[in-house]
Amino acid sequence: MEALGSNGAFWGWKLPDIRRPKRPSPSKSKSSDSTVESTGGGGHHFPLKQAVTAASLALTGDTIAQLNDRWRKRKQSVSDSSDTSKDIMSSVISHHDWLRALRMTTYGFLLYGPGSYAWYKFLDHCLPHQTAQNIMLKVLLNQIVLGPCVIAVVFAWNNLWLGKLSELPNKYQKDALPTLFYGFRFWVPVSLLNFWVVPLQARVAFMSTGSIFWNFYLSSTLSK
Repeated sequence: MEALGSNGAFWGWKLPDIRRPKRPSPSKSKSSDSTVESTGGGGHHFPLKQAVTAASLALTGDTIAQLNDRWRKRKQSVSDSSDTSKDIMSSVISHHDWLRALRMTTYGFLLYGPGSYAWYKFLDHCLPHQTAQNIMLKVLLNQIVLGPCVIAVVFAWNNLWLGKLSELPNKYQKDALPTLFYGFRFWVPVSLLNFWVVPLQARVAFMSTGSIFWNFYLSSTLSK
């Protein structure tokens, strides 16, 4: 019988398979339906967790930058007065710029969080193997693609909120390149550690922690 071949093959002729196809079990069908439903039916969904994480860390970095700037200015202005550190701290907290904080928070939630999440998924999809060549390529792409995009978007977002889009070209000429070069010095070693040492499940948390220091510098640069 084996000479006839499998699935009814006879002398090179392949007959149709008349066996009844297997039906998927109800539990598998239900789980697949729930998966499609949770991802919005088409497999795409808004990365809420990453957006909230980026927003909270952007707010943290901006808050640290604001407190640091006002603490130094206030301390210099009262160096010869009799105000105590408690008076200085209360003055620093009471003059917090909440609109500036909202600008950075919405940037993290709407733009940086979802955008960086999609970018890292794209990199892992294109370069899935943890080889030295792939790691270095990811770090390089991070700096020459993601870095300039982030700086361009955050500068435009800040000037849009301030109603100063006409001043955006001057802002790019004055601060974009120094910010980008500073970002190279900061993000190259951070990205190298992220892709090389940190496991995939913890990469978002690791990069988000590094973003606190980056958001501190970025918020200080945008407020000039």
